[in-house]
Amino acid sequence: MSVARTWRTRKQRYGLMGERCDYCHNAIFPPRDVCPHCAEPAQREFALSGRGAVYSYTTVFDPPTGFEAYAPYPVALIKLEEGPMVTAQLTDVAPDQVRIGMPVEMVTRKLSEQGDEGVIVYSYKFRPQLQRPALTA
Repeated sequence: MSVARTWRTRKQRYGLMGERCDYCHNAIFPPRDVCPHCAEPAQREFALSGRGAVYSYTTVFDPPTGFEAYAPYPVALIKLEEGPMVTAQLTDVAPDQVRIGMPVEMVTRKLSEQGDEGVIVYSYKFRPQLQRPALTA
């Protein structure tokens, strides 16, 4: 991935920045020129929560070049709380522990690097949602 492309897609890769359509009010990810729900021009930048649930998943045993060190690893289709579906690698979980409906949250992790002197690309991945202690008043 080029430096220019890495810079241009940084908001959606590091913070799940999408858009919210002013016409139909659906969340859109990744950002587009036209809303895929109503075909009107896409509008406002919108930060997705990064929380969702596993909709479907598979385990990659024969990875593409550059991902051999991660194999085997789970990849899932995540249904975000706001509605969009995102395909992403799962992290911090063994492939046999993944379940449909499992709550997950976005984390930023290393995706790839271009040699010893090249760009290190980070992106979103998802992990099982951490149980946070309840706040007491």
